[in-house]
Amino acid sequence: MAVRKIISIDADKCNGCSLCIPNCPEGAIQIIDDKARLVSDLFCDGLGACLGHCPQKAISVEEREAEPYDERQVMTSIIKQGPNVIKAHLHHLKEHAQDGYLKEAIGFLKEKNINIAMEGSYGDVRDSSGCPGSKMMDFRKRPHQKRRSNINIDSELTQWPVQLYLVPTQAPYFDGADILVAADCVPFAYANFHQGLLKGKVLLVGCPKLDDVSFYKDKLKQIFKDNNIKSVNCVHMEVHCCFGLLSVIKDAIDSSNKKIPFKDITISIKGENI
Repeated sequence: MAVRKIISIDADKCNGCSLCIPNCPEGAIQIIDDKARLVSDLFCDGLGACLGHCPQKAISVEEREAEPYDERQVMTSIIKQGPNVIKAHLHHLKEHAQDGYLKEAIGFLKEKNINIAMEGSYGDVRDSSGCPGSKMMDFRKRPHQKRRSNINIDSELTQWPVQLYLVPTQAPYFDGADILVAADCVPFAYANFHQGLLKGKVLLVGCPKLDDVSFYKDKLKQIFKDNNIKSVNCVHMEVHCCFGLLSVIKDAIDSSNKKIPFKDITISIKGENI
């Protein structure tokens, strides 16, 4: 039997502050009925990215022998947490296209004579939209405005390198700079990235899901501390994992002991500034 790591949430300690939510790359944690809940064992990666963002120390990682995933066993635990947690779990399975497990879960509920509506209101459930970051979507059929051809758009990039891992902390272009910290996917999703967001700014790029966020925090803290930074903008996608970049930047600004104006910008999966 394999050994697996998975987070455990102490409901008595949890105060529902939701700081753990954007730091769960898989969207497996949701705030339901004012408590953090692990709505799907299946999607918890056990890495514990949420741990350091829980001021109440209500989240821990436990290591246990893991049998093959058993939806019926999971539902036994889910049911004990109430109808809103059940709804969130079903919705999470649906959003991740886990049709087999969803069918099994609904069948289990029918056996227990528990009637849970999948559509409509989800009660007191926040962030129950699942994890669109890993959900397959096809935009090819959406209507596009008629575009003018043969238009060249100039790049607004003013420095190199741009990756947070590679940029030197005391580069001359940081002096008096307005910094734009962008999640990797943003320039691909947002067509007006250069003119609408990057113009006049120094660019730093990273991915809070795939990279080491603790390294990001230390690197940004040093950049903010060693240079005269005028402002910092953070632009990220609307998906759960991308919000991890937001908390890293805020922590870095606080740790630098400087008052730096900060702005948060969210881009939708369909490329809209929301």
